[in-house]
Amino acid sequence: MRRPAWSWALYDVGNSAFTTTVMAGFFPLFFKQYWSADVIVTESTFRLSVANSLGSLVIMLLAPVLGAIADRCGARKRFLVGFAFLGVLSTLSLALVAQGQWQLALLGYFLASVGYAGSVTFYDSLLLFVAPRQKLDNISALGYALGYLGGGLLFAINVWMTLKPASFGLADAAEAVKLSFLMVAVWWALFTVPLLLWVKEPESHGVGLITAVRGGLRQLQGTFHEIRREKAVFLFLLAYWCYIDGVDTIVRMAVDYGLSIGFDSGDLIAALLITQFVGFPAAIVFGRIGERHGAKRGIYIAIGVYCLVTLGASMMNSVQQFYILATVIGLVQGGIQSLSRSYYAILIPPDKSGEFFGFYNMWGKFAAVLGPVMVGYTARVTGSPGLSLLTLLLLFVAGGYILSRVDGNREAAGNI
Repeated sequence: MRRPAWSWALYDVGNSAFTTTVMAGFFPLFFKQYWSADVIVTESTFRLSVANSLGSLVIMLLAPVLGAIADRCGARKRFLVGFAFLGVLSTLSLALVAQGQWQLALLGYFLASVGYAGSVTFYDSLLLFVAPRQKLDNISALGYALGYLGGGLLFAINVWMTLKPASFGLADAAEAVKLSFLMVAVWWALFTVPLLLWVKEPESHGVGLITAVRGGLRQLQGTFHEIRREKAVFLFLLAYWCYIDGVDTIVRMAVDYGLSIGFDSGDLIAALLITQFVGFPAAIVFGRIGERHGAKRGIYIAIGVYCLVTLGASMMNSVQQFYILATVIGLVQGGIQSLSRSYYAILIPPDKSGEFFGFYNMWGKFAAVLGPVMVGYTARVTGSPGLSLLTLLLLFVAGGYILSRVDGNREAAGNI
């Protein structure tokens, strides 16, 4: 495998530290028990869901426009670095927020989420320049697999720090969590370097920024109409919009949900570690499934498993069940993400990858605007965390059905 492919995949090691340690792990836990300790659990859930949704909304609006501009002036890497820099600095700022200052905590988290999601938009668009089309499933899966492994290793160290703070010269678990935010920021920055050095993108032919902006905006309108005409692309985006909403909401709200139904924070963190290390080999396996049997079939498998997980989670009443569900999620989470990315890459023109992946992430983030709010609002109104989780089942079923309407011949053509 070529150096650019490995360098591209290593960026997933960096940004996965944010999704694991911050987004899925310590932030919801710390937000509920440290920054919002004086409110009821359903209210803190609502606050967190709003911050998640606002971050997704910003990227939903910006991604297609910036993607079109990046295509015109060859600035995919520059936009990636800019958003990554925002994410790194904002993650670092979380270490400075004092107890009870939930507004500042949410602001830092919101900006970090925007930085993360924005960088991933341009990271995804670079996939077509590091892998031949017949290897897209495997290279995409490699990124997620390395992300699970690298993010999981740092998370394991961070968990050890919170359990044994004195061993690291720290006063208590709260200080360990804040140091963890600092470590994530440094980790993220370091694993951005290989991509900067060895991943190349097509030359921009000297297009200036103003020209690129004007041309990009014109191109954006044309691409929007092109997506509407391309039935396979449009239907896939609609399907992805539905099912990835459920996936992202589970990632963002799992720890908050476990706390709401009375589970111990240590058990929840252990379950997240299980998901990470199961996800490493599972993502590689899904890459092979995509290469041999088609990405679409692999996505179907993952959607079916998520439906079962959602049903099981709504009736969950023991930590052992949480461990089982975490293991099952680890088997499919990286698979559904990596195969969705590579399947979409097959359907789109390479010279417009930034813009088309801008639309891809726009649809995904628009779904993420709705999902956390659905769960948070239902929990707030009904007082039942289990009932609120069942709203996700509709999204998985709808996504699977719409995916069945996507022309499978397009995938076959892309793999020739």
